[in-house]
Amino acid sequence: MLKSVRILGVLVHSGPASEVIAHIDDRVAQRSSTRVAFLNAHLSNLCSRNPAFQKELDGFLVLNDGVGLDIASWALHGAKFPHNLNGTDFVTSLLDRTRHDLRIFLLGTSNEVVSEAARRIEARWPRHKVVDHHHGFLDQSNEASLKDRLVQAKPDLILVGMGNLRQERWIARHVPDVCPCGVAVGAWLDFIAGAVPRAPAWVRAVRSEWVFRLCLEPRRLAGRFLVGNLVFLARLGRAKLRASATT
Repeated sequence: MLKSVRILGVLVHSGPASEVIAHIDDRVAQRSSTRVAFLNAHLSNLCSRNPAFQKELDGFLVLNDGVGLDIASWALHGAKFPHNLNGTDFVTSLLDRTRHDLRIFLLGTSNEVVSEAARRIEARWPRHKVVDHHHGFLDQSNEASLKDRLVQAKPDLILVGMGNLRQERWIARHVPDVCPCGVAVGAWLDFIAGAVPRAPAWVRAVRSEWVFRLCLEPRRLAGRFLVGNLVFLARLGRAKLRASATT
């Protein structure tokens, strides 16, 4: 059974990846509305500035992603999460280990990258079928045509990689209307397509992939990782003080 705790206002679920995948598989089999997101320090900070969206996340299966969530769980609940459900690795494991042969729609990044991601997914996971794909630069001119393509494609699963909060908001608005299951995958499409390199295995093993990404894209990611991590820790410290004051 998955365990759930609140981390700075967001209900977070955790457990072994195999149990989480089995839970999603059961919902896919029932065609139940399933929205999946991964809470890390960055998304937590964004939620703090968007209370309406934070409330919407209660309609998601929100999984713990990263060492920041472990620190928060330890500080607020006395124990870290026993399993790290890093979004990039989890989505790969989902496609590896699901018991279903899935019809998949890809949404996000550029036309070239999402097309290459589709090709590589079908080569790596031939039992799944990428029924269609679309870039992630959406506006009023292409939202309607995208919905038509989704209706025609009839996917079981849509993988949405448009960055926080755009991807989660898109899923909140459109799942289950256009697809029963939507997963917010961040940069996963870029990684699968080979457009962005992943950190070496040893860097991921010590849970420092964020440092590798910061070195690759310092201008774009400095605010998220350097400033953002300090903001997250400050918010956590205030929450801990408030909790201590009430006990």
